[in-house]
Amino acid sequence: MAFITKTIKLVKYWQSGWGVSDLRFCITGIMVILNGLLMAVEINVIRVRRYVFFMNPQKVKPPEDLQDLGVRFLQPFVNLLSKATYWWMNTLIISAHKKPIDGKAIGKLPIAMRAVTNYVCLKDAYEEQKAMIYNKILRLSTSNLSMGEMTLGQINNLVAIETNQLMWFLFLCPNLWAMPVQIIMGVILLYNLLGSSALVGAAVIVLLAPIQYFIATKLAEAQKSTLDYSTERLKKTNEILKGIKLLKLYAWEHIFCKSVEETRMKELSSLKTFALYTSLSIFMNAAIPIAAVLATFVTHAYASGNNLKPAEAFASLSLFHILVTPLFLLSTVVRFAVKAIISVQKLNEFLLSDEIGEDSWLTGEGSLPFESCKKHTGAVTNGYFSWGSGLATLSNINIRIPTGQLTMIVGQVGCGKSSLLLAILGEMQTLEGKVHWSNRNRYSVAYAAQKPWLLNATVEENITFGSPFNKQSIMIVDTDSPPVTHALAPVSLLLSLTCTGINLSGGQRQRICVARALYQNTNIVFLDDPFSALDIHLSDHLMQEGILKFLQDDKRTLVLVTHKLQYLTHADWIIAMKDGSVLREGTLKDIQTKDVELYEHWKTLMNRQDQELEKDMEADQTTLERKTLRRAMYSREAKAQLEDEDEEEEEEEDEDDNMSTVMRLRTKMPWKTCWRYLTSGGFFLLFLMIFSKLLKHSVIVAIDYWLATWTSEYSINNTGKADQTYYVAGFSILCGAGIFLCLVTSLTVEWMGVTAAKNLHHNLLNKIILGPIRFFDTTPLGLILNRFSADTNIIDQHIPPTLESLTRSTLLCVSAIGMISYATPVFLVALVPLGVAFYFIQKYFRVASKDLQELDDTTQLPLLCHFSETAEGLTTIRAFRHETRFKQRMLELTDTNNIAYLFLSAANRWLEVRTDYLGACIVLTASIASISGSSNSGLVGLGLLYALTITNYLNWVVRNLADVEVQMGAVKKVNSFLTMESENYEGTMDPSQVPEHWPQEGEIKIHDLCVRYENNLKPVLKHVKAYIKPGQKVGICGRTGSGKSSLSLAFFRMVDIFDGKIVIDGIDISKLPLHTLRSRLSIILQDPILFSGSIRFNLDPECKCTDDRLWEALEIAQLKNMVKSLPGGLDAVVTEGGENFSVGQRQLFCLARAFVRKSSILIMDEATASIDMATHRVHTILTADLVIVMKRGNILEYDTPESLLAQEDGVFASFVRADM
Repeated sequence: MAFITKTIKLVKYWQSGWGVSDLRFCITGIMVILNGLLMAVEINVIRVRRYVFFMNPQKVKPPEDLQDLGVRFLQPFVNLLSKATYWWMNTLIISAHKKPIDGKAIGKLPIAMRAVTNYVCLKDAYEEQKAMIYNKILRLSTSNLSMGEMTLGQINNLVAIETNQLMWFLFLCPNLWAMPVQIIMGVILLYNLLGSSALVGAAVIVLLAPIQYFIATKLAEAQKSTLDYSTERLKKTNEILKGIKLLKLYAWEHIFCKSVEETRMKELSSLKTFALYTSLSIFMNAAIPIAAVLATFVTHAYASGNNLKPAEAFASLSLFHILVTPLFLLSTVVRFAVKAIISVQKLNEFLLSDEIGEDSWLTGEGSLPFESCKKHTGAVTNGYFSWGSGLATLSNINIRIPTGQLTMIVGQVGCGKSSLLLAILGEMQTLEGKVHWSNRNRYSVAYAAQKPWLLNATVEENITFGSPFNKQSIMIVDTDSPPVTHALAPVSLLLSLTCTGINLSGGQRQRICVARALYQNTNIVFLDDPFSALDIHLSDHLMQEGILKFLQDDKRTLVLVTHKLQYLTHADWIIAMKDGSVLREGTLKDIQTKDVELYEHWKTLMNRQDQELEKDMEADQTTLERKTLRRAMYSREAKAQLEDEDEEEEEEEDEDDNMSTVMRLRTKMPWKTCWRYLTSGGFFLLFLMIFSKLLKHSVIVAIDYWLATWTSEYSINNTGKADQTYYVAGFSILCGAGIFLCLVTSLTVEWMGVTAAKNLHHNLLNKIILGPIRFFDTTPLGLILNRFSADTNIIDQHIPPTLESLTRSTLLCVSAIGMISYATPVFLVALVPLGVAFYFIQKYFRVASKDLQELDDTTQLPLLCHFSETAEGLTTIRAFRHETRFKQRMLELTDTNNIAYLFLSAANRWLEVRTDYLGACIVLTASIASISGSSNSGLVGLGLLYALTITNYLNWVVRNLADVEVQMGAVKKVNSFLTMESENYEGTMDPSQVPEHWPQEGEIKIHDLCVRYENNLKPVLKHVKAYIKPGQKVGICGRTGSGKSSLSLAFFRMVDIFDGKIVIDGIDISKLPLHTLRSRLSIILQDPILFSGSIRFNLDPECKCTDDRLWEALEIAQLKNMVKSLPGGLDAVVTEGGENFSVGQRQLFCLARAFVRKSSILIMDEATASIDMATHRVHTILTADLVIVMKRGNILEYDTPESLLAQEDGVFASFVRADM
């Protein structure tokens, strides 16, 4: 059809005397040739395949992709017409109105478009250039992460931001050569219409182009600066959220909140600069065409002797409007080019960062001699190892690991035990010496790190870790029990975990990691301090059942780092570490003979008693616990099953009723959320924006109307010089006003956006900081952090330009329709069906686009999480040799995200085609109406001009509407947190009424205390009564869930005290302001938490203490010598999470932090789990003045240790016997 119509047009031009010297004739001829070639291709396909109009059509086997019913992306396989119109997308777009689009609806990628296909095709290039980020992560040096040179946030930015910058640059790159062609062609056509005066307008465009380039580069710089401050703010916010419990307990939340606010102010300052340059960029894109038109027409009016005709004026005006697109893309492409250069620099820096050394087992070098392979699995000779600083962390290491035996590595905190394991695994930099492995064994090592690492998957998947599921072998750990078999815990196996296992306690995370190592069918098992987060009962059970029985029965080689010296009797080989070197190596008997002093020191720490008695007790207790667990599990499972059945029945009944309601809500715009966002920017700026927008577009319409009147007057009356001056002056004034209003509107929208972003973030941060601790216990950390990262980024940078584009496109469409209707009133008749068609197109598209954008975001999250997981668990992945499996998983997640993105792009093209057809119908209708209607040539030209420009604006109205709807979801999520109830920081007592040194004595009276976490939950403490004298040392013990931690939190009012009271030194703590109460008490938590900064900042963030006091606290915590040896001393750097210190050292810093405060009341919540016995005696509770034994929220025993030990059948006595 196109070939025939273009051929007819070409013939008519030839008959009218047009030839190759005419531009239109040449363009039409080229279109005839191109359409002819396309038609020839289609005819040839029909002829060869013989599937249409033939008696015996050839059976064509569908492509391999279409044989897979899971492939839904049909763009590569449909016919040319369907490709051009995206007709195949109709089914998906329409179905979205009935049912939300999910992963099943979009299916899988075609084989040729899958990540693994592209990876195989480009594998050689990837291997040569090392250009794949994930491959680099798998080879990344451990020291880069542990020493803070490369953070998880930086890696996430590389994946989520920098790669996207490159992608968008490549999308826009073709415009670099397309834009000059468009601009040159436009200028040539303008010259043909207006002569030399057109060159004046072109000169204006050329002269203003460098300003656009300058603005674009400044915009890129401002965005980079904003991103840097945003990264710093997110880092601080992440630290606050991770340590929120500690910050609240120490009343430091306002200090850290102030630090975030300071960074936010820097970010907002940079964001204001970004908004300013964005406003200028929008202003230039809108003002340049007006300025060019003004210069051209004024020059033509005075320099040319010919009068300006409507045909020339509006054809020129249309060409100037066409030039807007390449001018807009010019600044955009330049901006993305600058971003791409910065991204390439960052990627290059990352790709050139240090990698781990090549493992000797890969090349066969360094393997043990054959006769040694039978006796030893691995060995280190003359080893010197470093964490990348060049200074040896481990020195003169000469050890051997016996095959099939239990090797224990012991030593004090910070002596290099964990580093030795990592050095053997090849994670440290080898300065001298060699690590020897037998090739048979090195291929996989089951490794459990000291810091638990979990996948974003179920408990079962975390334990099996890619291995086949074996019901008999799997060992998992439930919330309150020792390891049990799968049959006893089906609910736990199916429990889904977050990326960091945030929905589990520290002990549970540790147990799952140990279970993973035990489950793997490997010859070697490395366990790095697996008992640190376990209580005595679980530690003994793990040692007896898991290590001594489960592993040694299979004759597996086990290397165990531990502080539990009571287990040394079970070791076949012992390696004693001190200050980064091996102190002694051998059996316990060898050390007893050769180093009597060391053995006696160990013996003093071990405190061994009759093991048989302990085993009998443990056996009885374990049997009882398993029965209890079985009953709890079965009842819980049955209850859950019944609840699920009830829910299913209710869903079936309500499904029909709810479907219509849900779909109505899905098609409805979130106007309330939009209003909340707009009012967050201030009513004055909102009014100014609306007023200036309306005034600006009124002036732009007035400019075009003035031009129509001007040219119509010339064509009718051919008036003289006086009238020309009048029209030129009016035209100049209107153009000047239009240019000024373009600047005002662009500035107003961006400034309102910055103000709204500032207010929303400030309210969100303060609401989160003041939230109750229960909120943080029940809300995943990633969900809260997402409000400060992705949602805040959308509010900061995405909503303002989208809102500006939406209002501009909408007002331009309204102006166009209004002007066409005014010029040709007959057009109003056709407006009704066109409006109905537009309504349904935007209605279907908005719903589908929203679903696909959300699907794109939700499929991107697992991919980013996978990168984070990989970077965080590098040592475990490399120890297990699972790099290939994780790489394959990354490619699968990439495909899942790509298919969502491809469908989103296809939906945008679907909309574009349909709005183009609508625009063509508007042009056709307006043309027919003008022929049969108006006699005013100026108004006819104006109407046709607006009809030609409306096509592009219709498309952007719908797309911007869909974008605003999705982006307002970020505002809605932030607002949902703003309705959260805050802690009551105010007390009935004024802070000035509290004595300055309260509590001075430390007398505590607990009267009938009842505590719960929320109003709708059961009490966790029930009518607790106790009296603690000043200066007494009190030990509180009990099993998990007995209420120990709840009692300690009650002192800080972290939980709801709904009955009873706690009186400290005569003051009821419920009357005190929260900040006053918490700042006067001290607590040490089980999990050691350090913040990035300096040692001084971690000990005293309020900057109230002298250096002498800080050194005194460090000396008490046995850290003084270590800190003195660090560069900077108290000002030595602490990396994110304190990763540059061992877990034990972190715990000692937390002890020192509590000592600095010098409070008369100090609460320790299992604060010594990661500290060796030489640093802290496990059973020091025996030295307490008073012991409280708790069970299920009640005090079971309450007396001195001596009295409770005398009760042989008592609970406390059983605890002490189990601890020895």
